[in-house]
Amino acid sequence: MAKVLCSTGSLIGRPNGRDYRLLESFSKELKCDGFEFMMYTDWYEKIPDIIAVVRGSGISVPAYHAQKSIGENISKGGHDELEDAFRRFTQNAEMAAALGAEKMVIHLWDGITSDNNIKSNLKAYAELRKIADANGLMLLVENVVCNCADPYTHWMELLERYPDVKFIFDTKMAAFHNQLDMLYEDRNAFLWQQGHICHYHVNDYAGGYMDWANLRTLLLGRGKLDFDRFFSFIRKIGYDDTFTLEGTAFDATGSVDFEALNAEVDFVRSRL
Repeated sequence: MAKVLCSTGSLIGRPNGRDYRLLESFSKELKCDGFEFMMYTDWYEKIPDIIAVVRGSGISVPAYHAQKSIGENISKGGHDELEDAFRRFTQNAEMAAALGAEKMVIHLWDGITSDNNIKSNLKAYAELRKIADANGLMLLVENVVCNCADPYTHWMELLERYPDVKFIFDTKMAAFHNQLDMLYEDRNAFLWQQGHICHYHVNDYAGGYMDWANLRTLLLGRGKLDFDRFFSFIRKIGYDDTFTLEGTAFDATGSVDFEALNAEVDFVRSRL
């Protein structure tokens, strides 16, 4: 049965001090089936306490999002950058396993460097996969926005080199490159028929093609994406697994709009 998750990144951010201890009380306000835990750069020294807080609260964490700048290190390349990326990814994988996650999302490329050094990113996948497998995690490569080529092109390059690679499809990221409709095309049916896409990030987008000024993670209905069509397609292909709602739901004071988040959960469930 499909699970509608909420990203902890929708709830916890700089305005509320990135206080992970808020998750316990926040979780009681939400109708979601669990969470995708988003790791932040400044949490590494707090990992033992985070694990204790999350597990002690009984929060379900089916999915884990690795800290994003790991992909930026990989993109930069070089021995020191790669060593640091693999070290931190290992910490993330061990943390994900401790939280009970089954799926782990990675930004294989990221930051200003993005996909300008894509050979480094493609090569690094093998080591990341090895680490994820050792921790019992399904590694999912996200269709992260690019500033050189595009995410679909790099997915195809990964498939050519690693035929069993798994992906997470993000609606906003796809729309940024005018690639949301590609999901519906017959030529790409193998992506779901052969089980390559194993998770979806569902968030809205208000910009145009590679519109960097509008690359914000919006709640459903606050952009221009056609989610009726998206979920109609999801029903048609029989996908019945995990979705994560990622839209930012806190304001400049750190206050979270639980009503809006619960409305999203209701909307997704009604379409499934």
